[in-house]
Amino acid sequence: MSTPTDWERQRAFLAVLREGSLSGAARALNVAQPTIRRRIEDLERDHGVALFTRAPNGLIPTAIALELASHVEAMANAAAAFARTASAEAGSASGTVRITASEVVAVEVLPSILAQLHQDHPGLVIELGLNNRSEDLLARQADIAVRMTRPLQEALVAKRIGAIRLGLHARRDYLDRHGTPASLEDLQRFATIGFETDPVGIAAYREKGVTLQREDFAFRCNSDIGQLAAIRAGIGIGICHTGIARRDPGLVRVLPDTFGFELETWVVTHEDLRHVERIRLTFDALVKGLQDYAAS
Repeated sequence: MSTPTDWERQRAFLAVLREGSLSGAARALNVAQPTIRRRIEDLERDHGVALFTRAPNGLIPTAIALELASHVEAMANAAAAFARTASAEAGSASGTVRITASEVVAVEVLPSILAQLHQDHPGLVIELGLNNRSEDLLARQADIAVRMTRPLQEALVAKRIGAIRLGLHARRDYLDRHGTPASLEDLQRFATIGFETDPVGIAAYREKGVTLQREDFAFRCNSDIGQLAAIRAGIGIGICHTGIARRDPGLVRVLPDTFGFELETWVVTHEDLRHVERIRLTFDALVKGLQDYAAS
């Protein structure tokens, strides 16, 4: 039977898995590094397995550690969900709500929506996860998700908010210096911003008729926020939300009649949570705010 001591050791194990080192795990859990080392050693001794091997760049999980990871992740998700559920009564407009969204939506779009929500309901505590991969609502990794694909699981409740439009953009002074491309083929003459290793992102270019390869990008970054920062800095031409660009007088849309696409967007929660007041309030605020953003 699991004990509190076991859970502390398992938390240490999970932190080392996530951070890749004892020092990183110690910072993440706010405990001393020797404590993390001792908990890992205790786990290895009690179960008779080696969980990590040392390497120049940190600790490498063994095969058995990778097998155990999903079980400890599930326990961590359950513990976090328990804490959020216990943060307030179901009918109270207070307590903790965890939201997950893509990097750009979380950083550029949601803060103003959440600021108004907090002003209206100061008892709410928001946890916001930036993740371009969908966190598992069924496993309670989050309470509410903003997704660019419609969820298929029957246990999830989803509200379509519309389509968020994307297009090619560059900083105005970059175009003043280098000119403006006249066609998609003409993009080859310009510094373009794209992905380092993300095949999905590169495929999005190709589907719209842009034949750029990874090697053609003058700036490569798998982070959407990193790419947006590069566009804003004037490095070259890249893809961003038209709604974000419209708020920045320094950004100009390039080839608006030739290149662009839309991302269908949904706000999603678990059906068991839809009648919890803090979830309902947050869900409704996200739907309204994102609908306004998409319509703009």
